[in-house]
Amino acid sequence: MLQKGEKAPDFTLQSTPEKRVTLADLRGKNVILAFYPADWSPVCSDQMSLYNEMLKYFERYNAVLLGISVDGAWCHQAFAKARQLHFDLLADFEPKGAVSRLYGVYEEGVSQRALFVIDAEGIIQWSYLSPVGQNPGADGILNALEKLK
Repeated sequence: MLQKGEKAPDFTLQSTPEKRVTLADLRGKNVILAFYPADWSPVCSDQMSLYNEMLKYFERYNAVLLGISVDGAWCHQAFAKARQLHFDLLADFEPKGAVSRLYGVYEEGVSQRALFVIDAEGIIQWSYLSPVGQNPGADGILNALEKLK
């Protein structure tokens, strides 16, 4: 898993069947990458719903949140609509897990539950690997963003 001080690998992934997101396009903003195993799972649903509630706090730190799993763009679109999520969920679908592998968080066909806070210059300032069945919450993210102020 990539660690603090390493350059965040660039990527482009689909967020919907019509929209793609490129990490490099977000330079100048802090970026939170929330890798998670699967749409619709109970822990992932709780985690993404919590982050949706935290968006206004993340924005105070000039931060953009991106969720990433190996589910496809259509699945993400349905999940985001059902959960009323207001941030991009990115499909690390084809080739399966390519971005998760770049960040060192791909295992047994899914993204592990991992968090990265990347600064405005594209350097990882914090990373955390959570047990798969545990919601890591938002405290670590907020602490890392606070240190970037």
